[in-house]
Amino acid sequence: MPMIDVYAATGTFKAKHELAQNLAAAVMRWEKVPPLSLFKDNTAAFVHELPEDSLSNVSGDSNYVRVQVLTPVGVLDREKQLGVVKELTEIVASAAADPTLAERTWVLITESPEGGWGINGHANTGADIATAARAELAAIAAVKASATAAE
Repeated sequence: MPMIDVYAATGTFKAKHELAQNLAAAVMRWEKVPPLSLFKDNTAAFVHELPEDSLSNVSGDSNYVRVQVLTPVGVLDREKQLGVVKELTEIVASAAADPTLAERTWVLITESPEGGWGINGHANTGADIATAARAELAAIAAVKASATAAE
């Protein structure tokens, strides 16, 4: 259940909500979790616009984007890391309508420590999240079984 933060100069993106949704969906896809409400409702991206004079590289350029992905520890293996960085970079460049922005997009993957992922006032462990996912899957299965029995 990642959180994604995008930092860019004001005006880099026109459709920020769409960008946020596309980034969240991409990370969820790369995590390869089932499309449960638990994951869909708790995977989100935040687009932060900064005044152009508030970011710079050493040369003085301000046309960079930083994407920070925070995930629970161990969720993204090397294959997933490579895939998520590539896809998020492509989404950012597309959203800015600037293919060259891919060269200036930094994607950072950070893992939260075990128990360092809080939702609804509770610091969840990987086991807590797995238990919640299994409970939602069981509830879906029960509804399907009930609907089948009613037919």
